[in-house]
Amino acid sequence: MLAMWSFNYVAGKVALRYFDPLTLAAWRIEIAALTLLPIYFFRRGRAPLAARDLWTLSYLGLFLCANQVFFTVGLAYTTSGHSSMILAIGPVLVLLLARATGIERLTSAKIVGMALAFTGAVILAAENGFDLRRSPTLSGDLLTLLGTTCFTFYVVYSKKVTKKYDSIAMNAMNFFAGAVVMMPVAAVRAIHFDWHSVSWQGWAGLVYMAVISSVVAYTLFYWALRYMEASRVAAVNYFQPVGAILVAAMFLGEVPTGHLVLGGVLILLGVYLAERAKA
Repeated sequence: MLAMWSFNYVAGKVALRYFDPLTLAAWRIEIAALTLLPIYFFRRGRAPLAARDLWTLSYLGLFLCANQVFFTVGLAYTTSGHSSMILAIGPVLVLLLARATGIERLTSAKIVGMALAFTGAVILAAENGFDLRRSPTLSGDLLTLLGTTCFTFYVVYSKKVTKKYDSIAMNAMNFFAGAVVMMPVAAVRAIHFDWHSVSWQGWAGLVYMAVISSVVAYTLFYWALRYMEASRVAAVNYFQPVGAILVAAMFLGEVPTGHLVLGGVLILLGVYLAERAKA
């Protein structure tokens, strides 16, 4: 799972050389849903879907869909290192939302952890200045942060149904809902997009993002949440950005900058303190 998500940044950057961000995001969701369709309906032991959970699974799918769109579009306007570090802030945002909804309470250690994480995020954003018109990464950073926020809502509100359904059911229903919403966008982009201009590398990047990252990795993520300790699953948050940066350096030539290293250290330390305080 860690390796799959680390390589997802490379796959996304390669695919974005041939696809515009919106087309890539829309068709990533559609292909993921089409891949999950036979897996969900033709497997044995499929638990029946309760009608009362349809609305919950639908709006969860919208949050997941928004996360995928903002991540993909944001990746087009920032570096893999920035993107992975901003995504690592997710657990801190989950903690804030959980506090706002009365699920958890804040402690001094959590507050310190959140402060460190957000300080690291500010350092990342400051690397190229705070002028959206001049900074080559700020708009992408903000879009990625918006996508991470959407996933935060998904994580918190999915607790209502995660214990009722297995990992395949959760992943399938979420992507089905997202595919329905994105279908008009995917159809319009399909009509106006020059598909003949896409090389095999572009197709490989799209298929990787849709099948490996969205279907396989997310299914493993849900399975891990169901059968492993939360602390062990949370470790992915610490190592996944490191893996992404190393992979991006090897395959994309993205050299880590001082802002990325300092901001990343503060973000990961902050997330670690906030997560440790929850244990």
